[in-house]
Amino acid sequence: MPEPGDDWLARQRWRLVLGKFSERSLGSRFGDEGAAAEGASGETQKRPGSGGPSGNYGRMDRALDYLYGREYGRRGVRGFNPTGGDQPSALNIPDWLKDVRELFPRETVEILEKHALERYGMTELVTDAESLRKMEPSYELLKAVMSFRNLMAPDVLLAARKLVSQVVEDLKRKLTQEVRPVLWGKLNRQRRSPLKLARNLDWHRTIRANLKNYDREKRRIVLESLLFSSRVERHLPWHIIMAVDCSGSMMDSVIHSAIMAGIFKGLPAVRVSLVAFDTAVVDLSEHADDPTEVLMSVQLGGGTDIAGAMGYCEGLVQTPARTIVVLVTDFCEGNAPGLLPASVKRLREAGARVLGLAALDAEANPVYDRDMAERCVAAGAEVAALTPRRLAEWMARILS
Repeated sequence: MPEPGDDWLARQRWRLVLGKFSERSLGSRFGDEGAAAEGASGETQKRPGSGGPSGNYGRMDRALDYLYGREYGRRGVRGFNPTGGDQPSALNIPDWLKDVRELFPRETVEILEKHALERYGMTELVTDAESLRKMEPSYELLKAVMSFRNLMAPDVLLAARKLVSQVVEDLKRKLTQEVRPVLWGKLNRQRRSPLKLARNLDWHRTIRANLKNYDREKRRIVLESLLFSSRVERHLPWHIIMAVDCSGSMMDSVIHSAIMAGIFKGLPAVRVSLVAFDTAVVDLSEHADDPTEVLMSVQLGGGTDIAGAMGYCEGLVQTPARTIVVLVTDFCEGNAPGLLPASVKRLREAGARVLGLAALDAEANPVYDRDMAERCVAAGAEVAALTPRRLAEWMARILS
């Protein structure tokens, strides 16, 4: 006999498969996370344990019903209302996308998005430029635009580009404030500067140097000379090559990588190459200083050929000792498993540094193939899951 907890979980899963019209037969009602479930006999069963996947079944049910409930409406079933009750409205597609990406594995997300577009025609977001202009720019909306970009009409695409630009500029401003002090040179108080700027005035050394000119009667120091510090910036001939995985699961990393590439591009005497890839490779280096153009150019989805992208990056290396290859990926290789570590090994033997980033979003939540990542580490790569600020600190240590 199954345990009560197992029985509860089984009903929830069947409910997800069969939809809300199975409620009478299953006697199962989804509640908020941690809520009770009503059993077939009418008694109330508490969700066994806390946390775990069962706590998200209510959200999963709403997300699935918002999409597949349209099937009932299409067949004329009474009781279907895609915009009523507690269901998301048509203008809440970004919220639906957010839930889908959080709750389901990558393969399921790709299927749901494909069904949304091809079977049910959920193009509300991409067919009405006026609605898009009225929407509040947000990170989630940016991701929704990237998901549906290929279906946008020209006028909607123009509105979408403006929205993306707003969100990107806000993200870039925040990230720049975090990483600029790390990447740009700091005030060097050990070196004097001939540039007599107020911001460079070194008060401590100036006072010490003029103590001999102290006027006892007026009780003040006469400043005969002012000493200034030098603000130095790093001018090292480094080449940063960013290879960014654009498969369907990497949207957050793609966004932050595009912005970080723009920040790296602003470093003095640093050359930046930006390569986007799935099963094909696209060189976006000429747009590295324009994150908006990068995000409006990449195509998310498809398989992954990481080794092929790394092979392309090998061809970009001119001075290995001054080259850093930053590979942003989930390490879920679609090519032969031995090719990627072999490429990493060749780069390392030539003298280039290889940094593998398993995540590049603001929270640095890593989801990646640990076995492949470990094989790359064994070949000489340095692999970590980092926020943009931590990435900047890592890069600064190498550049210095």
